[in-house]
Amino acid sequence: MRDPMSVLVSPVVSEKTYTLMDQGTYVFVVDSSATKIDVRNAVEQAFGVKVKNVNTLNRKGKTTRNRRTNTTGSRPNTKRAFVTLQAGDSIDLFEN
Repeated sequence: MRDPMSVLVSPVVSEKTYTLMDQGTYVFVVDSSATKIDVRNAVEQAFGVKVKNVNTLNRKGKTTRNRRTNTTGSRPNTKRAFVTLQAGDSIDLFEN
């Protein structure tokens, strides 16, 4: 079993993810080699909740351009996981 903190890189913070949090779905940036089972085990172990469903997607990094030297590059590719929890469970990510 993998360490939960090596699987979960960071939570995604945006307006869309805040509305999903109200519905019980949380979005995380995960390790690119992590499977859905790894993500499920990491969330259950790290936060002590029951996971209902995990959906993952790979996002290709955008291409960038340096205007001064006219060279192109790219932002890194990322993998995201949409984790839906059982009814009644929640994760306090941004609690004061």
